[in-house]
Amino acid sequence: MPPRKRRDRQPAAGLPVARVCVDLPLPHLDRLFDYLVPEDLDDVARPGVRLKVRFSGQLVDAWLLERVADSEHPKLAYLEKVVSGEPVLSAEIARLAREVADRYAGSLADVLRLAVPPRHAAAEKPPKTPTLEELPPSPPADPADPAEPADPSRHVLQQSVASDPLQDHALLQNVTGTVPAGRAGRVGGAGGAGWGRYAAGEAYLRALADGRAPRAVWSAAPGEDWPARLAEAIAVTVESGRGAVAVVADARDLDRLDEALTVRFGGGDRHVALSAALGPAERYRRFLRASRGEVSAVIGNRASAFAPVAALGFVAIWDDGDDLHSEQRSPYPHARQTLLNRAQLAEAAVLVAGFTRTAEGQQLVESGWAREINPGRDEARRIVVQTADDRQLARDPAAVSARLPSVAWEAARESLRAGAPVLVQVPRRGYLPSVACQDCRERARCPHCAGPLALTSSQSIAECRWCARPAGGYTCPRCGGRRLRASVTGVRRTAEEMGRALPGYTVRTSGRDGVLPTVTNEPALVLATPGAEPVAEGGYGAVLLLDTWALLTRADLRAGEEALRRWMNAAALARPGGRVIVVADGSLVVVQALMRWDAAWLAARELAERRELGFPPAARFASLTGTPAAVAEQLAATRLPTGADLLGPIELPDGQERMLVRVTRSHAAELAAALHAAAGVRSARKAPDAVRVQMDPLELL
Repeated sequence: MPPRKRRDRQPAAGLPVARVCVDLPLPHLDRLFDYLVPEDLDDVARPGVRLKVRFSGQLVDAWLLERVADSEHPKLAYLEKVVSGEPVLSAEIARLAREVADRYAGSLADVLRLAVPPRHAAAEKPPKTPTLEELPPSPPADPADPAEPADPSRHVLQQSVASDPLQDHALLQNVTGTVPAGRAGRVGGAGGAGWGRYAAGEAYLRALADGRAPRAVWSAAPGEDWPARLAEAIAVTVESGRGAVAVVADARDLDRLDEALTVRFGGGDRHVALSAALGPAERYRRFLRASRGEVSAVIGNRASAFAPVAALGFVAIWDDGDDLHSEQRSPYPHARQTLLNRAQLAEAAVLVAGFTRTAEGQQLVESGWAREINPGRDEARRIVVQTADDRQLARDPAAVSARLPSVAWEAARESLRAGAPVLVQVPRRGYLPSVACQDCRERARCPHCAGPLALTSSQSIAECRWCARPAGGYTCPRCGGRRLRASVTGVRRTAEEMGRALPGYTVRTSGRDGVLPTVTNEPALVLATPGAEPVAEGGYGAVLLLDTWALLTRADLRAGEEALRRWMNAAALARPGGRVIVVADGSLVVVQALMRWDAAWLAARELAERRELGFPPAARFASLTGTPAAVAEQLAATRLPTGADLLGPIELPDGQERMLVRVTRSHAAELAAALHAAAGVRSARKAPDAVRVQMDPLELL
């Protein structure tokens, strides 16, 4: 449909009025604007469609959020064009987007850009129906083999089941109750066998089957087939007549969950997996299937938290501590919080899941908003966790070449001899990502930009990791030495060392340069960086966690929590009875949590310490990053809540600085509104330097 001819503004009386969100990233324009709906667009200009409107003399994209009979403005302009009659923005997602924008001091237009993928016109066209001549011939009927009757379980029930959140806690406590009549086939047997390993697991599944909205934080047992457990919860919800949304961190986890749901549903026609890797056309096509109600379950990465699902009854997030769940575009929402807000609006069930537990998840438990689902003591002892510190390595000259203490050496050798693979987690990628002077141990840096020098192989010369300049003639500025030594060892160098220490076995690496999807059940050494550990058929016979200091010594508030998350994700891949060797001091609290497989204990300890010190999530923080003048101007325009603390400034590269604003949780909404209003003042004044405003930043330093 071509754009309409420009018309003068007309009185609002007599024609319907459309309330529109213009797609402009300017904080001072974060409000709805009224436009008249002309008669020729009355049928297609419905809530949720994409528009073109004239704004400040230009045609801009916009969203139609609602239609009203009248407007308080005397004269209004007309809508110029309806880009597509497809209503891709539901009222529920529009309300959710507004809540997310308000919580994170952002604009509605920015959140809608995250919630709805870009339009692909060809995907909106209905599929071509084959003619009679194009249809393949039907096979002849066999009287001895009658057609199987249709499976009624493959159709989603149409009736909606009322949810009673007030009974969630009592239901989760009643783990010995009987299965309601008519639900035994859905909850028991294969559907609930896996959840039976947990004290409140079967009760949680029964709550979903009954149409209730239980809220839980699930700490998975080692060796748990978590995609199968999530698929069971999603299937029970769908079979109760409601929809489900599940969010995972990366493509590998998405593929595993997609496969589990396909097996559970007996095909892929009842759910879709959304990912940016699909490409714009396929991603939008799958989005439309969910928007049109053709599927009842949507899984995907962080943007899928906004996926349109009718009659939402269940939301889940796996491994919520992974930083991939945090959006990198304004207003930087976290998928966990988006799902929690959505569940609150829709009165849906919640499952925050992972092998470990974040302080945010522990806060949900301690506040009483959610209940915890933990493995029993016997399930937590399915693997054996042992420690080996660096002192043992120093006393064992035979293991120095492989950087393995004796206990780790023996565990790897026994696993290989038994025909099982061995997983070795190395925190750093590359070969030698950091080198130092052999004589004085001074860190080697580039003479041009002062960047760190690194080696990419045993035959290469040192080069800068920042400017990529070679440093073949490097001379130490401190002592004049010309020899280099390794200060940090990467996964590729570790693979060489272990290959020499354990000859005769296949050595494979998995990391940023190439991620292995799976590993066969045969003796091999598999070295991987955190997050790239492949799943082994039957599990690993041994899991070795090396260079643990690299994770524990990070200058980060979440260093201990993140270290335990990465260790547990690797240790969970061990087979029952497998050995996990962590090269670290056994007296550290993080190592103790791993040895006891008790992430809840560490999360409770972390939350108590942060509450005492006033750190997230006990308090709410806002981060302001920009030039010193721009940050000062932003703070001067902000009406900070009572009791707000200013922390900083923190100097950053390129002349930038960061200021932190800390408030109590009760004043968080007031702070977000004040920061957004101040950003609107600066954008209206056309301030030259932007300030990045981020609520609840993952990094404070």
